[in-house]
Amino acid sequence: MIGCKPLLFELGTEELPPKNLQQLASTLAEQLQQNLNALQLLPEQVAAPHWYATPRRLAVLLPAVRNKQPMVLSERRGPAVTAAFTATGEPSRAAQGFARSCGVEVADLQRLITDKGEWLVDRKRQPGKKASELVPEAITVALKKLPIARRMRWGEGDAEFVRPVHWVVLLHGKTVIKGQFYGIRAGRKTYGHRFHAPEAIKLEHPGQYLQALRKPGKVIADFSARRQKIEKQIHKLTAVATGQAVVTKALLDEVTALVEWPKAILGAFDPEFLKVPAEALVSAMADHQKYFHLIDTDGKLLPAFITICNIDTRSVAQVRHGNERVLRARLSDARFFWQTDRKHSLASLYSSLESLLFHKNLGSVQDKSQRLQQLAVVIASSLGVDASLCKRAAMLAKCDLNTEMVGEFPDLQGTMGRYYALADGEPDAVAEAISTHYLPRHAGDTIPTDRVGQVLAIADKLDTLLGLFAVGEIPTGDKDPYALRRAALGLLRIMTEAGLALDLEDLLHNAATAYAEQAFVVTGQVRMQTRQFIEDRYPALYVAQGYPGDGIQAVLACQVHSPVDFEHRLKAVNDFRKRPEAAALAAANKRIANILKKTTVPTTSVQAARLVEPAEQQLYQSLMILQREVRPLLAAGEYVEVLGKLAGLRGVIDRFFDEVMVMVDDLEVRNNRLSLLQQLAALFLNVADITHLRIDTP
Repeated sequence: MIGCKPLLFELGTEELPPKNLQQLASTLAEQLQQNLNALQLLPEQVAAPHWYATPRRLAVLLPAVRNKQPMVLSERRGPAVTAAFTATGEPSRAAQGFARSCGVEVADLQRLITDKGEWLVDRKRQPGKKASELVPEAITVALKKLPIARRMRWGEGDAEFVRPVHWVVLLHGKTVIKGQFYGIRAGRKTYGHRFHAPEAIKLEHPGQYLQALRKPGKVIADFSARRQKIEKQIHKLTAVATGQAVVTKALLDEVTALVEWPKAILGAFDPEFLKVPAEALVSAMADHQKYFHLIDTDGKLLPAFITICNIDTRSVAQVRHGNERVLRARLSDARFFWQTDRKHSLASLYSSLESLLFHKNLGSVQDKSQRLQQLAVVIASSLGVDASLCKRAAMLAKCDLNTEMVGEFPDLQGTMGRYYALADGEPDAVAEAISTHYLPRHAGDTIPTDRVGQVLAIADKLDTLLGLFAVGEIPTGDKDPYALRRAALGLLRIMTEAGLALDLEDLLHNAATAYAEQAFVVTGQVRMQTRQFIEDRYPALYVAQGYPGDGIQAVLACQVHSPVDFEHRLKAVNDFRKRPEAAALAAANKRIANILKKTTVPTTSVQAARLVEPAEQQLYQSLMILQREVRPLLAAGEYVEVLGKLAGLRGVIDRFFDEVMVMVDDLEVRNNRLSLLQQLAALFLNVADITHLRIDTP
């Protein structure tokens, strides 16, 4: 039995990017596990690797790694037995040459019997390689696969990594595995906190890692444990404060990635700053300073914050004062921007948008604003929304991009526009739309709840999608610099969740018309390509909601261009698949599709007089009745009721296929029956192509 020992790999670096820290560490662990497993160095049912990450280290601890690979059985096939021996049974030259190349005698070769004949083979049991020979390369390969957008070089070597590397630990049990990474030889020495414990810490075995770093190293290497400690410290401070800390996952993770030995400190700022919009103050605290802000029971911002230091200081008051001083400068800037921007109206900034570039081939932001006004009016008119409000909101929507506040805090675009619009006396609906038209900003975000905001958001996303597709800025692979996938998903979400019965073909035509007004031609091919891109987001949207993929494909096959109509059909298909008749009807439709695929039907018109079999007569009569019944239901979009009625055809269809031969010699009878089947298929296709459904027969 091959022995196993824990394996520890640690890469000591300069400060790593905080927002990518978890992904770097988890990917390293995943890739290393895959590589070692492929080398047969991991025993079966071994526990998953543990990854550790701080600002200055990435580490992976595997609980059990074999000392060497298992014995390997190799098999090399030689000539066929018929060619390996002469008529008298003597080895042929082919057999002798094969044996010689394997380093054995012909008599030592074995035979392999297959369905294609019998062959000579050479089988050998070869000892596996030692882990110490294989692990360094496995680690090197794993490091190369880390998701690093930009690698940097340092020193005189040609090593490249996300940050300079200063030390490497590689222990297999108590043994150091010899290896070199980024010009650094692996050893058993790690390092603790930069200020509290800068001396080297010698590790005897991997099991010491966490404890040795914690004491005396003053480093909590476990990311989750460090995050939990921060949360507990924040909770403890808010218990004595007058409010509640707002702890978002994103900020908590980022702060956790910035410290090795966290200590929470409660600070305060001048209440006079609360006259500035709260979002600006929060942005200054969270985005710039990585502070957690506090709110009261009504959700109003309090003049207090919590900062997480990376030192265990006894001079808490001094550290608090330093952070308060830095924050005061930030908040003073925000107050200055707010006061400066208020000196002129939001509308007065419209002309300045001409100097702000939207895209080098699509003109300025003012050009975009003009297109938005035209498109918003058309969309508003089709929905019965006040077109004048939508046009005004479209005109002002981008004006805050040229304000001092948004220049300093870009994430506040739209938010500050709302404040400035309200201060200028603009209608509430206009101000709200300026704020909400960027929604949804990310997965899980809300959509605009106001109609003017919904119209403006649709117009904005359509204009961006169509324009960028027209100039070739199309997402490829994992590259989507303009977040067009997010825009397309947002477009679908707004229309479906708000129940806006709009057609993508019409919307894109109107968007292209707005571009044409500025002498920019968008071809029909580009419109089709953009529509297809938007509709390609349906699977991602609905699979996330729990809808089966085959149902989504069933509706996609019908080329439905209204997102609301698409969702209604999808819900109907999802309801239909639960019916006891669904499996049989899906199978019957597949059979019909296969029959129709193999032949050309000259006409879809059925001649009732040529229907001679009772089963086909019954099917025809049922179709005539159903066509009349479902027509008003289809017009009303009542697809659940339509498929419910069509489900009643199961018995009639089963009888037809049991009693009627479709492909008879009589050409007129055959074509008539094909026309009947085509009408039947078309009836289902009014809702979805149920041949895509994969339903297990009960």
